[in-house]
Amino acid sequence: MDRQGRGASTTRWTSVAFVLVLAWLGIAGVGGPVFGKLGDVQTSGQASFLPASAEATQALEWQLRFVGTDAIPAVVLFEARDAEAIQSIDAAGLATDIGKGVPVAGDIAGPFVSEDGLALELLVPLDAAADVEESVQGLRTLVSGVVPEGVQVYVTGPAGFSADLVEAFGGIDGILLGVALIAVLFILLLVYKSVLLPLTVLFTSVAALCAAVLAVYGMAKWGWIKLDGQGQGILSILVIGAATDYALLLVARHREGLAEGQGRVGAVTTAWRASAEPILASAGTVTVGLLCLMFSDLNSNKALGPIGAAGIVFSVIAALTFLPAALLLLGRTAYWPFAPRARGNMEGRAVRRAGLWGGIAAFVGRHPRPIWALTALVLVVGCLGITQLKANGVPQSELVLGETESAAGQQALARHFDAGTGSPAFVVTAAAGMDDVLADIDTVDGVASAYVQAEDGGPAGVGAPGPERPPVEVNGRVLISVTLSDAADSPEAEATVVRLREAAQAVDAQALVGGTTATSLDTNATAQADLVKIIPLILGAILLILMFVLRSVVAPLLLIATTVLSYGTALGVSALVFNGIFGFPGADPSVPLFGFVFLVALGVDYNIFLMTRVREESRRHGTREGVLRGLSVTGGVITSAGVVLAATFAALGVIPIMFLVQLGFIVAFGVLLDTLVVRSLLVPALALDIGRNIWWPGRLRLGAK
Repeated sequence: MDRQGRGASTTRWTSVAFVLVLAWLGIAGVGGPVFGKLGDVQTSGQASFLPASAEATQALEWQLRFVGTDAIPAVVLFEARDAEAIQSIDAAGLATDIGKGVPVAGDIAGPFVSEDGLALELLVPLDAAADVEESVQGLRTLVSGVVPEGVQVYVTGPAGFSADLVEAFGGIDGILLGVALIAVLFILLLVYKSVLLPLTVLFTSVAALCAAVLAVYGMAKWGWIKLDGQGQGILSILVIGAATDYALLLVARHREGLAEGQGRVGAVTTAWRASAEPILASAGTVTVGLLCLMFSDLNSNKALGPIGAAGIVFSVIAALTFLPAALLLLGRTAYWPFAPRARGNMEGRAVRRAGLWGGIAAFVGRHPRPIWALTALVLVVGCLGITQLKANGVPQSELVLGETESAAGQQALARHFDAGTGSPAFVVTAAAGMDDVLADIDTVDGVASAYVQAEDGGPAGVGAPGPERPPVEVNGRVLISVTLSDAADSPEAEATVVRLREAAQAVDAQALVGGTTATSLDTNATAQADLVKIIPLILGAILLILMFVLRSVVAPLLLIATTVLSYGTALGVSALVFNGIFGFPGADPSVPLFGFVFLVALGVDYNIFLMTRVREESRRHGTREGVLRGLSVTGGVITSAGVVLAATFAALGVIPIMFLVQLGFIVAFGVLLDTLVVRSLLVPALALDIGRNIWWPGRLRLGAK
C-alpha cells in the first residue's frame, strides 16, 4: 500500500475509533446515575428467593390468606435492672403512638411483661410494602424518645435484622466501588509506570460496569430476575476485575506490537487479532459458568447467573471496542513517560531467557517432574482443610459483622422471654384434626407454646376453641402459631422445626410448617442441593469450551483438574482461616458454590491465557519451546491480572456482611494461588512432562516436538 493509501486507512480507522470512544462516553453518562437506582428494584425477604415448591413458601402463601396482609414482625423490647422502671412505661400510649408514627399491618400485640418483671415486650407488625429500613429507623427513633431513665430499649426481630442488613449493604453503592477502583488504579500505576494508560484501562472497566448496570436494572424492573444487595456487590467486583484482566491482555499484545516497530493502526490491529480469541474464550467460560446458576432452585442464586453474565459480556465488549479505540487514538503517548522502544521483530529471539519470568521458565524447564509432583502434593494437603468448613448456614444475628441493635436485642430477649418470641413458626393444618395436631405440637421438644389463630387476631386456645373465640378457618384449614424456646435463627430452632414437621405431618400429611426458621432451614437445604447439581454442569460446560479452543482433549482435562485442585486448596485454607483466625460461627451454604463458580471459571481464564499462547508458540517452535516461551511471555501480564482480580474481590471485605467477606477471601486467595502457583508452576511443568501428547488428538500433536 502506498503512503497515500496508508494515510487514508489511518484516517478511516481514527474516525471509527473516535466514534467508539464517544459512544462509550455516552453509555457511561447514562448508566452511571442508574447505579444509584438499583436499590429501587431490589427484592428483600429471604422467603422471596425460595422456590415455589419449598414447604416454607407454600406455608407463607397460606399464612397470607389467614392474616390478610404481609407483615414483617418487629420486637420492641424494654429492659431494666428493676421492675419499677418497667412498670413506669406507658405501653398502651406507646402502642398508639407507634400505630400513628410507622406503617403497621395489623394490631400491635402486647405489652407482655417477663416473669422476672425486668423486661417488657411489644410485637409490631410492620407493613412489608413499606421500606423496612425506614420503618425500623422511624420505630427506633420513636421508642428511644420516650424510654424512661434506666431502661434500655431495642428494636429487634425479623424487621430489626432486615433493617440492619440493609444498612450494612449501604456501602455497596459507594464504598465498595471506590475501594475497588482505587486498588486497581494503584496496581495499574505500578504495572505500567504511566499516567494515561492506567486511567484508560480503568475507564474501560467503569464503562463496562455502567452498561451492565443498565442491563441489570432493566432485567430487575421487568421482573426477569430478583436482585438483592449481594448480587449488586458481586456485579461491581466481577466487572471491574474481569474487564481489567481482558484489558491487560490486549495492552500486553499492543505493547509487543509497538516494540516490534508497528505503527499506530498496525499495533492495535495485531493486538486485537492476537488477544480476541483468548479473551472471548475466557469470557465464554465465565459466562457459561455463571449461566449454569440458572439451574439453581434458589432465586437469589438463579438471578446471579444473568447478572454476572451481563457483566462479563459488557466487559468483553468494552475491552475489544473502547480500549482498542482509545489505544489507537493515543498511540505511544498512552505509555508516557516509558513508551516501548521499537526493537524490531521478536520472532527469532529467545525471549524465554529474559527477565524474571524467563528465569522461572528456565527453572521449570530443567525440573518439570519434581516441580509438578511437589506442587500437587502441597495443594492436596491444603485440600484437607475442607473437612473443617462449616457451611451449614449462619444465624441471622451473625450475618452482619460487628455490633448491631437487632443482635443485642435478641440476646436481651433470650434473657427474659422464650428466645423465639416475635418470630413464631406457623403450622397450617386441617381444622378437623386441629386438636390432635395441637396435642402433638405441645409434646415437641423446643416448643414453648402454641395457639390457633382466632378471628380477633388472638389465640383461640391450646385445646378446642370456645364459641366466643372461634378460629379463623380458610378452605377447611386453620393456622397455628408456635413460639419456639430457642432464637429463631439458631440451629436449635431449625432442629425444632424439623421435629415440628414430623409431629404435625404424622397427624395430617398435608400439614405445612413455615415461618422465619422454616424459611432459613429450607434455604440452606436448597443451597446444599444446588452445590451437588450445579458443579457438574459447570465443569462439563467449561470442559467443552476448552476442547473447542485448544483443539485437544488432554490439555482441557489437565486444566480442569488443576483448577479444581486449586479450588479445593483455597476452600480448605479458607476454612482454617475462618475458624482459627476470624472466629466465624459458620458459612452460608452458597459460599462454596459461589466460590466454585468464580474460582473455576476465573482460574481457567489464566490457564486459557497461558495455553493459547503456548499453542501459538508450539505451532512455530514445538511443544517444549512453546511452553517455555508461553510462560515467559505471559508471566508478567497474567500475574498482574491475577493481582488485580484478587484485589477487587478482597475489596468485598469493606462491606460488613459475613457472606461477602468470606467469598472475597476465598476468591482473592484462590486467584493468587491459581496465578502464582498453578499457572506458573503446576500447569507448565505437567505440560512439559506430558510433551506433545498434551495436544492429543489434535493435529498439533503430530507435528509438535
